Amino acid sequence: MSETRSKARHRRRRTTLAAGVPLALTAAGVLAYGNTPGMFGADARQTVSATTAAAAAPAWAADVADGFASVNALGQNGTYGGRDGKTVTVTTLADLEKYATATEPYVIVVAAAINMNPVGKEIKVASDKTIVGQGTSGQIVGGGFFLGQGVHNVIIRNLTIRDSYQGVWNDKDNDFDGVQMDGAHHVWIDHNDLRRMADGLIDSRKDTTYVTVSWNKLSDNNKTFGIGWTENVTASLTIHHNWFRDTEQRNPSTDNVAQAHLYNNYLEDVSGTSINSSYGNYSRGSTKMVLENSYFQGMKNPVQKDSTAAIVQRGNVFSGTSGRNESGGTAFDPKSYYSYTLDNAADVPALLRSGTGPRSSLGVTDTVSTKAAVAATTITVAKDGSGQYTSVQQAIDAVPAGNGSRVVIAVKPGTYRETVKVPSNKPHVTIQGTGASRKDTVITYDNAAGTPKPGGGTYGTSGSASVTVEADDFQARNLTINNDFDEARNQSLSGHQAVALRTAADKVFLDGVIVNGDQDTLLLDTAAKDRLGRVFVTNSYVTGNVDFIFGRATAVIDRSVITLKKRWDGSSAGYITAPSTAAGRKGILINRTTVNGDVSAGTFYLGRPWHAGGDASLDPQTTVRESTLSAAVRSAPWTDMGGFSWKDDRFAEYRNTGPGSGSASGDRPHLTDSQAADQEVADWLGDWTPTAS
Repeated sequence: MSETRSKARHRRRRTTLAAGVPLALTAAGVLAYGNTPGMFGADARQTVSATTAAAAAPAWAADVADGFASVNALGQNGTYGGRDGKTVTVTTLADLEKYATATEPYVIVVAAAINMNPVGKEIKVASDKTIVGQGTSGQIVGGGFFLGQGVHNVIIRNLTIRDSYQGVWNDKDNDFDGVQMDGAHHVWIDHNDLRRMADGLIDSRKDTTYVTVSWNKLSDNNKTFGIGWTENVTASLTIHHNWFRDTEQRNPSTDNVAQAHLYNNYLEDVSGTSINSSYGNYSRGSTKMVLENSYFQGMKNPVQKDSTAAIVQRGNVFSGTSGRNESGGTAFDPKSYYSYTLDNAADVPALLRSGTGPRSSLGVTDTVSTKAAVAATTITVAKDGSGQYTSVQQAIDAVPAGNGSRVVIAVKPGTYRETVKVPSNKPHVTIQGTGASRKDTVITYDNAAGTPKPGGGTYGTSGSASVTVEADDFQARNLTINNDFDEARNQSLSGHQAVALRTAADKVFLDGVIVNGDQDTLLLDTAAKDRLGRVFVTNSYVTGNVDFIFGRATAVIDRSVITLKKRWDGSSAGYITAPSTAAGRKGILINRTTVNGDVSAGTFYLGRPWHAGGDASLDPQTTVRESTLSAAVRSAPWTDMGGFSWKDDRFAEYRNTGPGSGSASGDRPHLTDSQAADQEVADWLGDWTPTAS
């Protein structure tokens, strides 16, 4: 800025986790400063309705279920969905239904919000299918899926399934479910967001068995997850790492289930809302349930059983619960069927708030295996001369002005000490590190605001950036962008603001990156005061100490880690955000993110208002919601700046957790549920759905 200021647990797939991974990113399947092979595609592709790929499927399509869905039985060896078939991308109801009901195997990538017609429609899914949302863009609106008798080997993953609700809370007329299974087997329901259905979010009925339900968010519903509707006692289900939030009943209820293994789930009845829990986990009939290391918060009757059922409880946490909490009888040993590792129950709320629901890295097709559908140009950069260019800027210079399609600059591992600028006349550029870790490819420089320019004057804050992006539809993945200006050695220099990355464009997507600096690390700007500039940062790290996420853009920091750093002299003090939002615009949204760092307790503010140039017409905004805050955050987390009071602008929190969170007060405003409903990621991004390409 130009204004002078004071100076992770459970493993269920083949993913290898690095040591020291923050818990929030471990849950998301993201490595600390790294990524699994195939998580971020090396190239880009065009998405069209029902595009097909006959070559090898992307890496995530080979993921297989854990839990009971992994057990070999009934002629089926585990659950792997449509991995042996073609991968198709759909954006229409007709195409989704065509491939979901086909007899041959398919991996079906849902790349848009698909509205069911009529409302309540449930597509009859056939065996050997994977139905997966593309990043966070795949939605099923007003209906769901039906898996009938004998249907098997189905994966439903990474989707938002929502809104068949017809306005009647205890609806007995409309059987509109999100996923209904009647006599199916070997089904994996994973990383979905299910909410507001007329009946169940998930119904597992009529001897449906060998099912695993994992890492889903289930919310805002009455009859949430029912299991049973049978006299037989044959079903086996694993339900783990699911977040049940404001759901009244069936969380789940299990009726005549031979083996029900529930672990590391989070059941939350949020106080002050219109939805009140009736009960939590319920074991009925001849059910045998093992319930381990789950967390129950505010639930009424959190665990209950009838006289003929069994519940074995181990290691669960109950906070603010009331009513029945029961156990008794004998059950079974889950480890005699499959292996698993429990997370600590105390960690479950933070783990699941950040880790459940759709992931931006899933459902993204790998264009190395779909080159026939690719219109992108790839340019390679390597310091050792093995690429087309030896510097990133050389590759950008080679992009033709006014390019109409994606250009991927694939940068091989190494440290590239240079300043990089993507000019406004070169849209659709992706800079992609090709190493195994995002630490392997580093773009860095050490200019600061007060650094003298060769032609006279100084760089100023915005000019100090190591990487500057002025072109719309820019993407960066799997790399580090750094400013390594040394404050300790330059105390005589006036102006220590040192930007690592400056964005001044619309539709900027940063996925799996590290943006590292001290003061003014990440400048989220716009091309002009009257221009919209949207930025979406996910699965990433941003580090710094003073106003290190700042600017006038409409920006989302989603499911990431914000790491607080000490100052050059070893002291702990700082500010995370400094928005300079125009009135009527959205500012900075920090969503389902972890704030941590090796700094002293109570020394960092969440933010302060930057009225750039003393402009009183600005209306700075930061919202921090559903995030985990370390003890470093002050109990009064907002402060004034430059003579402007934060209380005159827009600063708020919503349902944060961790030792740095706190109750609502005059110094700590919280959003109401209705206010929060208008401050979600989609409200920030509008008609833009960030998709890796």
